[in-house]
Amino acid sequence: MIDVRPSQQMRDLGVVQYGAAILAEPARAFDLPAERDEAERITDELFAAMERISQVHPFAKGMGIAAPQIGIGRAAAVVQPPGDVPAIILLNPRITDPSEETDEQYEGCLSFFDVRGLVPRPLKIAVETTSLTGEAVTTAYERGLARLIHHEIDHLNGLLYTTRMRTGVDPIPVEEYRQTGRGWAYE
Repeated sequence: MIDVRPSQQMRDLGVVQYGAAILAEPARAFDLPAERDEAERITDELFAAMERISQVHPFAKGMGIAAPQIGIGRAAAVVQPPGDVPAIILLNPRITDPSEETDEQYEGCLSFFDVRGLVPRPLKIAVETTSLTGEAVTTAYERGLARLIHHEIDHLNGLLYTTRMRTGVDPIPVEEYRQTGRGWAYE
């Protein structure tokens, strides 16, 4: 049996991998409601990609995927929180109010799935998105869900989690990561 690296597995599932230019470029915002059909089509593609990926890897902490990760340079992402709750669709998201209080947790990324990195992030964020009808909607998120959503918004801004890691801290090989299958710990 051939051992397939996690990053190769993600590539085979259609996830753009580290080094691709689209991952380093800011995504283009939607003009809503004028581009409603385009936003819905891309959202459907994100859900389809998430479904393919979840068939081969469990995500105890939840998961997300941003349009650039499937080769589409538009400002759309989908986050599936852990548990049996509806997915969150993010169109033109921007963080408007990050808390000063932060914590550091390990994160993975579908675009370089062979490693995990210790990433500081705000414990709470307020996020403004655009609805399909063009209205601005602000929602507050905290802890693990704030982390997931912030990670996806970073993708839409052309950033990877490694840019947020502290100087001198490097990602670790997934084989050394010991928290697969468990949620993030908060006090």
